[in-house]
Amino acid sequence: MVALNNCSLDRPIFYKACNPAKTLNYQNRKEHKYYINFSSVRNAKMIENMARTINELSPDQPTCQLFTGHIGNGKTTELLRLKSLLERKEFHVVYFEATEDIDIGDVDISDILLSIARHVVESLKELGISFHPGFFQQLFGQIQQSLPRLNLTGIDFSVGLFTLTTQLKGSFDERAKLRVILEPRTPNLIESINQDIIDPAITQLKMQGKQGLVVIIDNLDRIDNTLKPNNKIQPEYLFVDRGEQLSKINCHVVYSIPLILTFANQLQQLVNRFGNNVKVLPMVKVKTRDGNPFEEGLSLLQQMVLARAFPDLGAEERLNCTNEIFDNSQTLKRLCLMSGGHVRNLLVLLFSCLQQEAPPISLQCLNDVIRRQRDMLKRAITSDEWELLEEVKKSKLVSGEDKYKTLLASLFVFEYEDQEGTWFDINPLLEA
Repeated sequence: MVALNNCSLDRPIFYKACNPAKTLNYQNRKEHKYYINFSSVRNAKMIENMARTINELSPDQPTCQLFTGHIGNGKTTELLRLKSLLERKEFHVVYFEATEDIDIGDVDISDILLSIARHVVESLKELGISFHPGFFQQLFGQIQQSLPRLNLTGIDFSVGLFTLTTQLKGSFDERAKLRVILEPRTPNLIESINQDIIDPAITQLKMQGKQGLVVIIDNLDRIDNTLKPNNKIQPEYLFVDRGEQLSKINCHVVYSIPLILTFANQLQQLVNRFGNNVKVLPMVKVKTRDGNPFEEGLSLLQQMVLARAFPDLGAEERLNCTNEIFDNSQTLKRLCLMSGGHVRNLLVLLFSCLQQEAPPISLQCLNDVIRRQRDMLKRAITSDEWELLEEVKKSKLVSGEDKYKTLLASLFVFEYEDQEGTWFDINPLLEA
């Protein structure tokens, strides 16, 4: 038996840890205690495989890997775990969220390249490594002539890059003027980033005992499906049409990409651009293909919830404290089952319950929340989409870009993986 005081719940900390708007920071010592490794129940040790590709298979040659999955399915947490794994292997890892610099509704290659340059330079500046690339000084001068208010002359290189990325995000008109200058110079931009920033950075990092440089660009999976002038949607334009340029950075690079690209007609072109380096993070399995509860997945999701309440207890001790959070263990299990194995969906349901009543959460409260979430989802479904959902329910398959847009993007359908391969099922809330 566990002593009663071991189950003492710090409600403010628990509430904060359950907020679905907050991403779990794997590298934060306190938040690390909340982390549950779902690799076994996703049937995918992708982060370990990505780290192995960099550290063991190609430590001295640049690699470019793509990472995707549903928004809210834990990709950021996993990418931060990748960062931690590689830092333990003595790589210098530059992680940043592209949304810091980029307007996700209007993206071009130069935006991404300048964002990479900015964050690498800023990160290495902290290590005492500085750069003075001639191409960028010339570029700053040319931009200054077109946009004199930017004041790019005579300033620190990192400040100039920060100024440029800020303007690219903040002003549509100035972004258009900057692209007139930047886009024709994309090959020169890549060459300068490699020769004047990446290559000398790796040399100096190795002198400091590091194995090399890794850049992880998160949140590019959030870019909109807006049409570019060539009638290609943004993700396709960036990663298929221009993907070769994104793969030319002379260090290890990981891009998060929109899930739609794995269903597009151009998937094979994407694979050709980046090799067999496209990784999809599936949901945590809560059911088997034949619809039976998948106990191992449900158990780990329960631990995810309980770890946020009792981070300093072991797994068995946490289970003994379930009644501090829920009226009984079956309520917790139902919460996990109805999430469909989507991590953020689980937290949305849990947080909605906490908004209604203090722990222990009752089954009635949970069912009320499930009903409201179900009704909200159903409002958005057309008759044609109901037919598609019935097809998915029977076949466990989704194919084609159009079906992806209507089903997966709206979280009507989730993707899973088991020993037989990939399969799909409808969001459990739709059957509640």
